[in-house]
Amino acid sequence: MKKFVMAAVGGTLAGLVVTTQVAGPLFAQTTANDSSVYQQLDLFGTVFDRIRAQYVEPVGAKKLIEAAINGMLTSLDPHSSYMNAKEYAAMQVQTRGEFGGLGIEVTMDQGYIKVVSPIDGTPAAKAGIKPGDYIVKVDGNSVMGMTLDKAVELMRGPIGSTVKLEIARKGEKNPIHVTLTRDTIKLTAGKGYLEGNTVVLRLTTFNDQTFPDMEAGLKKALKDAGGLDKINGVVLDLRNNPGGLLTQAIKVSDAFLNQGEIVSTRGRNPGDGERWNARPGDLIDGKPMVVLINGGTASAAEIVTGALQDHHRAIVVGTKSFGKGSVQTIIPIKGEGAMRLTTARYYTPSGRSIQALGISPDIVVPQEQAKPLPADQQNNQQTSEAQLGSNILSNDSMTAAEKEQYLAEQKRAAEEAKLRDTDFQLAYAIDILRGLSVVNGKSAAAKAPAPAPATAAKK
Repeated sequence: MKKFVMAAVGGTLAGLVVTTQVAGPLFAQTTANDSSVYQQLDLFGTVFDRIRAQYVEPVGAKKLIEAAINGMLTSLDPHSSYMNAKEYAAMQVQTRGEFGGLGIEVTMDQGYIKVVSPIDGTPAAKAGIKPGDYIVKVDGNSVMGMTLDKAVELMRGPIGSTVKLEIARKGEKNPIHVTLTRDTIKLTAGKGYLEGNTVVLRLTTFNDQTFPDMEAGLKKALKDAGGLDKINGVVLDLRNNPGGLLTQAIKVSDAFLNQGEIVSTRGRNPGDGERWNARPGDLIDGKPMVVLINGGTASAAEIVTGALQDHHRAIVVGTKSFGKGSVQTIIPIKGEGAMRLTTARYYTPSGRSIQALGISPDIVVPQEQAKPLPADQQNNQQTSEAQLGSNILSNDSMTAAEKEQYLAEQKRAAEEAKLRDTDFQLAYAIDILRGLSVVNGKSAAAKAPAPAPATAAKK
């Protein structure tokens, strides 16, 4: 018993000695760190007092403190920032899907304001502003050195008022000047329509209305088609979609997946990680899918793309996405607005982070512009057999009704091909689904019993 006690006591004493030896330097280090922090805060107080006392014009304390907080946050990364009460209220309105402005999603890049994407149907989109453009000046004021929120504030204003932007664009030697009229931006976050036998689901952003809008658009398109069995697949168009709510990205992904991980997030502490899995149920019952992306596809839109790509649920077509793989948490500050703080990175089901890398499409397809034929070729087009005269041989393999149907199908295919002149990427995506339906149709035909010979049928 005494030995046990002694061993216990000896162990306790040894522990105390070790603890004392380690804790001494740690305590000193902690004290030194605290002292350094207090010195820096004292420096802040000194600068704050000097500005208030000696700046050429009177400056409000609230303005100085807000600017200091925002500077502290924006120094971390381009997506962390401070919002005062007014800006926070405006952000909440925007998340609900209606706000006033120009319709541009922007980020900070090397001191300038970079366009992530214009929003469909807004003044920015109508004026031809493109993803990757740099906004250099707003109403003649250089944005170099401004915070992102300050630059955005300059672009806001009363509905119907105008704002002049100076834009730098890759490939253009001279700045581009545009004048935009501010408008109420009403976002239809998702819509669906038929393009031939293909359903196109266009998502412009991820706000509270995204999944309901997409679901309603899909139902309408399927009704117009005559049912799910009448379509050859779905194109999910996420081009120039700047992202938004993580919850909506999860719902959209889940709509086309039956199982497996959709996305995971990992924060600073291991215990802060989260993971979201798909539940059984696919809105299109496994029909083929193509996801369209480009350099304006960002954040939540990249989450959807990554989930569908990693699960081999969709073919990704277009150009590399934006590469925003971080999660921002909005943290309200009672009575003083909120701060937008980057709290985690997100990862696709295969465990990859696309932060600053983007998602590479399975098939790279730039948005080509239609080019007219050279003048010497416009009147030198080849004719077909049918145009060679009235004395050509007739086609004896079809009845009159079958021939009429065949010609109608040719005409429809020619009409659908015109899409290549206006939206080459979308036309390419539709062609993929059309090709898959042809291959799958031939495979089904190959498995079916061979029809009886024509001679036997006649008997």
